[in-house]
Amino acid sequence: MSDPDADPTATTTSKRQFASDNYAGICPPAWKAMEEANRGHASAYGEDRWTERSAELLRDLFETDCEVFFTFNGTAANALAIASLCQPYHSVICCETAHVETDECGAPEFFTHGTKILLTPHEHGKLNLDEVDRLVTRRNDIHYPKPKALSITQATELGTVYSVDELGAVSELARRRDLRLHMDGARFANALETLDVAPKEVTWKLGIDVLCFGGTKNGLAVGDAVVFFDHDLAAEFDYRCKQAGQLASKMRFLSAPWVGLLENDVWRANARAANRAAARLEAALRDIPGIEIMFPRQANAVFVQLPESLREGLWERGWRFYTFIGAGGARLMCSWDTTDEDVDALTRDVRELAQAVLATSTPE
Repeated sequence: MSDPDADPTATTTSKRQFASDNYAGICPPAWKAMEEANRGHASAYGEDRWTERSAELLRDLFETDCEVFFTFNGTAANALAIASLCQPYHSVICCETAHVETDECGAPEFFTHGTKILLTPHEHGKLNLDEVDRLVTRRNDIHYPKPKALSITQATELGTVYSVDELGAVSELARRRDLRLHMDGARFANALETLDVAPKEVTWKLGIDVLCFGGTKNGLAVGDAVVFFDHDLAAEFDYRCKQAGQLASKMRFLSAPWVGLLENDVWRANARAANRAAARLEAALRDIPGIEIMFPRQANAVFVQLPESLREGLWERGWRFYTFIGAGGARLMCSWDTTDEDVDALTRDVRELAQAVLATSTPE
């Protein structure tokens, strides 16, 4: 049996799944805010009080006067943000497992009209700074795409989190080599919950120029926020959004759910719930013979090596998870609504199947 998540005709079960935090629904405060925005008429194209309110809440969150834009998804957010940093003859450096390299279908290259992506090896999903420096300095002639930007993913595609000190080292290198800094923050909320620091401490105070703050994976139906900490780089970004089909006519339905997330720190509670569920899952899996945890669990993802028969058994029991993300293995992703019962149900099936695998592989 092949991975059902590679098959678009596969039937989705009613149980909560671990394939992606995109599987989860909308959290109640975001839903309520969208419902409130649906009462009556409001100005179009972002000229509404919901969009203004959500932008102000993000400025309060980061404790700075930043420029805020809303896109439908993370692909557009990342690609357009990188396009604001680079010319077509430039290059952007990222980790070889970065989403902008592996899962954007060439969108960054498309929207930059040719900016080349240069890749570095990874250490648990994090940039190898020596390799970054090598890429920047190995050539300076006109025949080489001039390195202009550095893209980091926080939390990484392997579920790890850059520490404050690690981000500081990235920032120091970027400043020294005159590189702009882009942060793909599809799971930025989960990273912040792990670090337990103020958002400013790991963004603009460390030189991040633009952050793509993920909302979809934190309890929204759709939509990411592109947050520019450098106002000059945000010049005419609204035109980029319009040209790329990212200017929502009824913008309030993108921005209002952000109000539901940001007020009363719902975003942080959602991230905390997802991270806690992943910690419970990791602890349970570590006690099962034959299961190997691949990377440190620092956010809401657990990567495990599973015997093929065990993977097949889990799929047959209706569980969904990806096996083609990151550096192989099975990715088990927890969401804002993952419960202890969900985790226990999955680990119970893993344990039963693992015992069956061991029984068939042990000589009598």
